[in-house]
Amino acid sequence: MFSTDRQTHRRIFLEAWRKAKAQAPLGPIESQIVELMRRHPEYWPFLEDGTRALDQDFPPELGQTNPFLHLGLHLAILEQLSIDQPRGIRERYQRLLTHLGDPHQVEHAIMECLAESLWRVQHQRLPFDEAGYLDCIDHREVRA
Repeated sequence: MFSTDRQTHRRIFLEAWRKAKAQAPLGPIESQIVELMRRHPEYWPFLEDGTRALDQDFPPELGQTNPFLHLGLHLAILEQLSIDQPRGIRERYQRLLTHLGDPHQVEHAIMECLAESLWRVQHQRLPFDEAGYLDCIDHREVRA
């Protein structure tokens, strides 16, 4: 479903949002996307400006969150939880949920670890370190 082409990837999110607003039927992934978007009302104005949303860059030095990256990381975490991959993430999620009490906060805590792990893959050209990722989540549990 997802593409490596930025605009194609973004169109999937924008189309899901458009369909939800029109009360059109949604596929399973679209339903997940829309649920995530509903938890992030701060992105709604941006998502409704299709042209800007397709083309805007989000350089880190400007301090803006990339809504598509943020929502995509949420989706990745939901997928990881659904298949317990890497093995043990579901258990760690449940432990964090016990401490934090809010699934969205738990996803954000895990998201920090996932983003850090993906940054290493991209910038240090290292393979994804599952053990390091899970260790990072374990440290979030300690702080929770």
